[in-house]
Amino acid sequence: MAHPILMPKPGQMTEECVIVAWLKEEGDVVKKGDVLFEIETDKSNMDVESFEEGVLLKRVVEVGQTVPVNAVCAYVGEPGEVVPDLPAAAPAATQAPAEAAVQVPAPASAAAPAVSATPVAAAVSPPPSISGGGVRLRISPRASRLAADSGIDPRTITGTGPEGRITERDVKAAVDAAVAAPPPAAAAAPIVATSSSAPAVPHPAATQPVYVSDPEDDAPRPMTRMRRVIGERLTFSATTVPQFTVTVAVDMTRLLNLRTELKASGTALTVTDFIVSAAAQTLAEFPDVNSRTDGVSVWPRRRVHVGLAVSLPDGLVVPVIRDADRRPLGDLHARAAALAEAARNGNLTPDDMSGGTFTISNLGMFGVDEFSAIINPGESTILAVSSVVPTPIVVGDGIGIRQMMKLTLTADHRLVDGELAARFLNALRRRLQDADAFRGELLNS
Repeated sequence: MAHPILMPKPGQMTEECVIVAWLKEEGDVVKKGDVLFEIETDKSNMDVESFEEGVLLKRVVEVGQTVPVNAVCAYVGEPGEVVPDLPAAAPAATQAPAEAAVQVPAPASAAAPAVSATPVAAAVSPPPSISGGGVRLRISPRASRLAADSGIDPRTITGTGPEGRITERDVKAAVDAAVAAPPPAAAAAPIVATSSSAPAVPHPAATQPVYVSDPEDDAPRPMTRMRRVIGERLTFSATTVPQFTVTVAVDMTRLLNLRTELKASGTALTVTDFIVSAAAQTLAEFPDVNSRTDGVSVWPRRRVHVGLAVSLPDGLVVPVIRDADRRPLGDLHARAAALAEAARNGNLTPDDMSGGTFTISNLGMFGVDEFSAIINPGESTILAVSSVVPTPIVVGDGIGIRQMMKLTLTADHRLVDGELAARFLNALRRRLQDADAFRGELLNS
């Protein structure tokens, strides 16, 4: 019996992946553990291994195709075994939500506006079958919703998924092509006499922003997959979560002096290491800040998994240090360095980037006085770390120059109030300003 090889689900938020390269050709011998093909997710690349033995009978999808998770990518079996030409369709009652057959009605008029007025909620569910002119398409729910939001008729899109299925990537490509196409020449508007008692009603298109390209501008380029996913998730967070910010200034003078002493003795720690350690301990003290909510229920989380934003040429990734509150400073430093290196080399695994309960975004190395960050979906808070700046402040009865750093907490107001955010930040500040506590921890480790 030929065994289907399915597209894995690398992460909780991943719905589809792109085939980057095949490592086996049809007819090649396949052993358990052999890498069959490489895939690209929204954050990283990974190899897909075979759990079956035999020969590669058929490759269902090719390089460059976007494939939904759990879709058939290939078949492995004994030489000469018969395999279906295409993946078998799932029964309607058990069909995966990522691959739904949708009836798309024919347009009511050629003069329909370019922007769809269909509510988003209606776009989530497949539209009902329309008799006498409906065209049956295979389209994923996300692709259907994006097409409705973008005013794109999905029947004009050629699907690249299995069995011609239209994927979200196909819709985005159609949107990009529509944006890049030169606008049609505008016809002169006719002059219409109107009654003074009946004011003219502006055309709906007049209320829409008009973008005029400069002839000297470069041709538009498509956004990378990573940038698109970042945009989608942070737009969702910014538009669905009531977010507010609180800022405190931390005197880092003593801690920086300690760091200099440690470096001279051969122990290299970064400012980020101290911040992660202090934040993790403070999260354990304030479990509500470490929890999450959907506005109806609260999910308390007692384990502290801190995500660190790492900048890459194509965007940001957030590898996660698990159980950060239980790790000594040296272990935190080693783990953070390993994750950052893996991120820059594209070697992060889905597990490395999932399960975070709190995120730290540190722009201190870029000369930033203060900034706020957007909460990652699935979390309730994010900490923005600015640069350390020599600042004149009151010290005792006089004025002194101290090394000051601003921390800004962005919080989900459904779960975290201003008073709780302030207490959390003040507790974090106390820990960072207590250099002796860090010195004692290092001596005892």
